[in-house]
Amino acid sequence: MRILLIASAFNSLTQRVHTELRERGHTVAVELALGDDAVRAAVARTDPDLIVCPMLTRAVPQDVWSTRTVLIVHPGPKGDRGPSSLDWAIHEDAEEWGVTVLQAVEEMDAGDIWASVDLAVERCGKSELYRGEVADAAVDAVLLAVQRHAGGLFTPDPLDYDRPDVRGRLRPYHAQEFRRIDWAADDTATVLRKLRSADSQPGVLDEMFGREYFLHGGHPEDRLRGSRPGAVIATRDGAICRATTDGAVWIPQLRPRRTPGGPATYKLPATTVLRGLLTAVREVPVSPADAAGRETWSEIRYREQGDAGFLEFSFAGGAMSTDQCRRLLAAYQEAAERPTSVLVLGAARDFFSNGIHLNVIEAAPFPALESWDNINAMDDLVEAVLTTTDKITVSALAGNAAAGGLMLAVAADEVWCRDSAVLNPHYRLMGLHGSEYWTYTLPRRVGAEQAGRLTGAALPVGAAEAARLGLVDRTAGGDAAGFRRWVLREATALAGSAELTGRLVEKKRRRAEDEETKPLAAYRAEELREMHRNFYGRGEAYHELRRAFVHKACPVRTPEHLTELVGRES
Repeated sequence: MRILLIASAFNSLTQRVHTELRERGHTVAVELALGDDAVRAAVARTDPDLIVCPMLTRAVPQDVWSTRTVLIVHPGPKGDRGPSSLDWAIHEDAEEWGVTVLQAVEEMDAGDIWASVDLAVERCGKSELYRGEVADAAVDAVLLAVQRHAGGLFTPDPLDYDRPDVRGRLRPYHAQEFRRIDWAADDTATVLRKLRSADSQPGVLDEMFGREYFLHGGHPEDRLRGSRPGAVIATRDGAICRATTDGAVWIPQLRPRRTPGGPATYKLPATTVLRGLLTAVREVPVSPADAAGRETWSEIRYREQGDAGFLEFSFAGGAMSTDQCRRLLAAYQEAAERPTSVLVLGAARDFFSNGIHLNVIEAAPFPALESWDNINAMDDLVEAVLTTTDKITVSALAGNAAAGGLMLAVAADEVWCRDSAVLNPHYRLMGLHGSEYWTYTLPRRVGAEQAGRLTGAALPVGAAEAARLGLVDRTAGGDAAGFRRWVLREATALAGSAELTGRLVEKKRRRAEDEETKPLAAYRAEELREMHRNFYGRGEAYHELRRAFVHKACPVRTPEHLTELVGRES
């Protein structure tokens, strides 16, 4: 079928639906919901058999939904209505939730139901839940609804609150009055729910040091305690730890409340925002190995099982600043010295990496210089992976990866990918040539022609397509926890396999041969010449595109590479 996706943003869920529909033989185009006339024009241009709206914050024009089938993806169980579904699910500590696909009608979220899939609510932030369990359920529901529509015999169920399986209800917008933390009364569990229900947007409005900030992210702490609830009692790698009535919580990011007439604000590491106000607060480090056995906040953890080492890293939003790259490099170098034969890289769940940290770069006194430092720190990390010849390295992608973060992944000997991950192997939408040795690793995996197509088309790639192309080596299904168990089992089996010694000998031989043909330093120098021009050259688009991304500027039109109907790549 020809399917048009109408979405308020080409976000992770829209990209996931895009790749899953293409994988099943449908041709798909995207139109951003930037205005009724643009939507009408997209419908006329593509003449779709079906319209699906994976993420929508405004209504579809009546003359569209009244003449064509338009399916809305709502992140709530049957009967749930309102703009803050997941916020309420986390705030109220729901154990189960759902995703419902319903037909667009005049009243929001009140249309006939085409499909509904239940999900377990993991104890994590809203954005992580959205990209994980919610996205999995949403794809299942969309595919079922599309199948039912294609069959032509299914009659959707009207919304009927008298039915026992309709357990949702209309809920109000989850405003700050519901989110505000009472540090003197709320226990740690309550504080965490409030923080997690707002972790990406809009944050929890709070006051510290005489000024208001939005708090983003919430993680438990198992040892530190403070005598005054709400007080900042420690820092670690950019995050702050605040005392609660019965414990403490870590908050990685803050966003100053915008003052009337003042500049726009955006999320940054908490200690960056509070610079100069934390002189009396101690830094409390934790090693990756210690963090692996504790319930505390750490971006990096390291554990071993048998002859396999597992270096887990998880950075907010998948972005990696200069400092984060350097910390991860130090952890990688330490892990590489361990007496293991296999080293696995990647988060336990959610993002692998999205590359350089655009928010930190935007906030720097000299963004071009910080961009340069950040890309060199990424290159140092990738180089360390590429030059590790006494271990088999594995990148385990439990979630999405993009740009330089994906190139970090493909630097490993093998890439294992959860079948729900979405990969974006390109840089051009940020006006960058890209580095991270991609001109060496990407053609080596997929061939020069495919490397050119992937970086030029700038479209998301699903796990199945990535496996066909050779971008990833193995895929596995199941939820994030199941994928993690699979990785643990397969990595330990690889470490104990009879073929391991031969593989390491071949790896050293090939690295030496590649180095003689063209040194890694030559790839890096060529890439960085282009990046230097992107960062410092006149008329380069990077700085304007970065500012638009950081400040969430609304595009004026849908990018051309999304508007045309595209199908499955063989």
